Amino acid sequence: MDTSVDETRLGVKDEFESEEEDSGMDDEELQEAFANGLLKPGLNVAVEEAKTFVNNTAGMKQCLADFRKNLPWVERLDLSNLPAPDIVAKAEGRLVPSDSGTVNAEDDFQREMYFYRQAQASVLEALPKLQKLNIPTKRPDDYFAELTKTDQHMQKIRKKLLIKQAAMEKSEKAKKLRELRKYGKKVQVEVLQKRQKEKKAMMSAVKKYQKGMTDKLDFLEGDQDPSKKGAGPSKAQMNKKGPNAKRKYKDQRFGFGGKKKGGKWNTKESHNDTSGFRAKVAHGKGGKTFGKGGKKAGRQGNKRPGKEARRKMKGRK
Repeated sequence: MDTSVDETRLGVKDEFESEEEDSGMDDEELQEAFANGLLKPGLNVAVEEAKTFVNNTAGMKQCLADFRKNLPWVERLDLSNLPAPDIVAKAEGRLVPSDSGTVNAEDDFQREMYFYRQAQASVLEALPKLQKLNIPTKRPDDYFAELTKTDQHMQKIRKKLLIKQAAMEKSEKAKKLRELRKYGKKVQVEVLQKRQKEKKAMMSAVKKYQKGMTDKLDFLEGDQDPSKKGAGPSKAQMNKKGPNAKRKYKDQRFGFGGKKKGGKWNTKESHNDTSGFRAKVAHGKGGKTFGKGGKKAGRQGNKRPGKEARRKMKGRK
């Protein structure tokens, strides 16, 4: 048995070596032909044979007859019909491409509308047949069907959807807050710029008034809100009435504009004016009184205890 196996191996080996020798001879011949210039680029090109398409109509019909079953129409529910007429296009007087047989297959809208109208025609043809066969075409109100997915799976999906919805709402709120902040900053900058502009105009008007370049006080009306004009008198109206008694006294004593220093200095007229002079007060005959009993009575009535007496009074407490 071992001898036969060894012989078989030796036979296979000899056959393999002979194939290698043949292939080696072929390579040597090719090398010689290439060296002699017999082989040129483009000669060794694999040429594919042309495919022959066979339109075996009889075989196709035979295959169709083999797997066709004579089932009733209720089991097949197959329909072959043309698309339903486009009522809207006819009412508008437009020509539908499918009616004329010129449907552009590259036009997505025309193609999808053709399929849609063909489905409509199938429904219009199938419903009367189903009703004639007493087959219900509407789902009853108490119809319940089992879901293909479990309730636990649907709960997971619902949870993910809720999380996604909450994240979207949070993102929208953050976006709105950012927009509001930007708008608030913009409004704040505009208000500050407006205030600076008004302040600059006010200071310019005040400088002009102080220098005597203008005698108008219209710039003081800038603080008055035009929406609250009926609430009270404006500054212009108050200026027309004139200043109050306190303002008049301060103006008379300290002056109003102009030179401030030296307002209390004596002049020749004030030195000669003795209408306000009182001799009793000037010579100490009158004087101030402290209480009902005069100066002495006032002192006796308001006499303060001495330091020792005050210390003893604190010790008693």
